[in-house]
Amino acid sequence: MTRLILLGPPGAGKGTQAGLLSEKLGVPHISTGDLFRANIGEGTPLGLEAKSYIDAGDLVPDDVTVRMVESRLAEDDAAGGFLLDGFPRTVPQAEELARILDGLDQRLDAVIQFDVSEDVVVDRMLSRGRADDTEEVIRNRLAVYAKETAPLLDHYRDKLIVITAEGPVEEINERTMAAIGEAR
Repeated sequence: MTRLILLGPPGAGKGTQAGLLSEKLGVPHISTGDLFRANIGEGTPLGLEAKSYIDAGDLVPDDVTVRMVESRLAEDDAAGGFLLDGFPRTVPQAEELARILDGLDQRLDAVIQFDVSEDVVVDRMLSRGRADDTEEVIRNRLAVYAKETAPLLDHYRDKLIVITAEGPVEEINERTMAAIGEAR
């Protein structure tokens, strides 16, 4: 049973690692971004509710996000474990996740923090060549992430596993798999 939260700044390689870990551990990678896209694309009641906020230029409220995650974690393929990417982002969301898992009679195994230097993230994101990824914008996103995530890291300090997310993808994955194995 592997129930993990993946944390890390934009450009840390969470998505890449989540794909590899999902395959190796045999558990679904649950990305809130993918959940939003799927619910909106399928026109589910939650998707329509989320779309109404997005279309108005507003942030989707926590309760909508929490209900999407709760619905997804109740699906059969998540019964044996999951990788959560993009949720929780705040301590109140972490408290909601604990409530959801209690209701499913499950527990969180660990929180993986992909640690990467700001300069490496800036280089990675600039190399993507996206017009909106200027160094100033990237550094601002990193500052916002650090501010928002610091309380979450403290909240999960007893379950936190820090992985150095610099170097070749496969080496980062090997470090992560070894750390998960040791934590079991």
